[in-house]
Amino acid sequence: MRAATRVLRRGTTPKALRRHAAAIKTFDDQFDYLREILNSRVYDAAVETPLQHAAKLSSITNCDAYVKREDLQPVFSFKIRGAYNRIVNLGDVKGVVACSAGNHAQGVAKSCSILNLPAVIVMPLATPRIKVDAVGRHGGSNVEVRLHGNTYDEAAAEAKRLVDEEGLTLVHPFDDPLVIAGQGSVGAEILRQRNGRRLDAIFCCCGGGGLLAGVAAYVKQVRPDVKVYGVEAEDAAGMTASLEAGKPVVLDHVGLFADGAAVKAIGQETFKLCDKYVDGMITVDNDEICARAASFDVRWCLPVAAAACGRGRDTTSTPSPRRDTRPRGGDGVLVG
Repeated sequence: MRAATRVLRRGTTPKALRRHAAAIKTFDDQFDYLREILNSRVYDAAVETPLQHAAKLSSITNCDAYVKREDLQPVFSFKIRGAYNRIVNLGDVKGVVACSAGNHAQGVAKSCSILNLPAVIVMPLATPRIKVDAVGRHGGSNVEVRLHGNTYDEAAAEAKRLVDEEGLTLVHPFDDPLVIAGQGSVGAEILRQRNGRRLDAIFCCCGGGGLLAGVAAYVKQVRPDVKVYGVEAEDAAGMTASLEAGKPVVLDHVGLFADGAAVKAIGQETFKLCDKYVDGMITVDNDEICARAASFDVRWCLPVAAAACGRGRDTTSTPSPRRDTRPRGGDGVLVG
């Protein structure tokens, strides 16, 4: 199984080090990610989640591995952070629309319930009933769930129609600076919870790249010695392919085993940030994901990120002048 894992390491050049020393600004240099992450409104809706020591995985890898327990959020996912931070900053709008068959839909629904804002969540016709019901439960009377189309692309086209014809505001699941800033609060919490103690690497699951971009944007400005890696299923490795190509690419198809991170096209903004700040990408196959899931309590396992940590002790020991040479694998955090 290990032979199937691919690691894309990205060297730290003097130019990259200069980037780490300055605030990340995009959109005509008007958006300061460090400031926006620190001032994000996520805690109106989300909670600060604990870092939990993963004893079994630590034993297997000879590392101190910790899991960021984002499953303890009100919608059981970090997605509430970015969704709420975007929506609370919209101002006076008619309503919002989102297209999602998963956690983003629940984050938007919960956010609109808190803010008493109408929303339409467009989901493909084949969306499992349990997910449809969860969106309705979190959104209550503020949210209409609209089933449309046989594929995600068809559902997304309906969401765009609602923007164009009915004047609703789209809340994108990842390619939006305020969404990215909301997800970046995860990185801020990790560093605060470690409180200056050893931390070699953070492994973030990556779909469209919002979580990875936000965490890297914060961590690399505050503790640039900490490595930040993105982890993708090898049959949905859009960020890995894009970083290798030097530009965002669209995958011809994606596997659905790790369905929460199965995205054909990453974001333009997430690519910019990951291209500047992420230390490397790791791809894992389905066998590795399944094998690593067995290392966790099922309720809170992060099998994609765990597969990278479990097989990739070398990824926490990229040469660095500040590297601790103690005979152990390192201290790492899994987020997803």
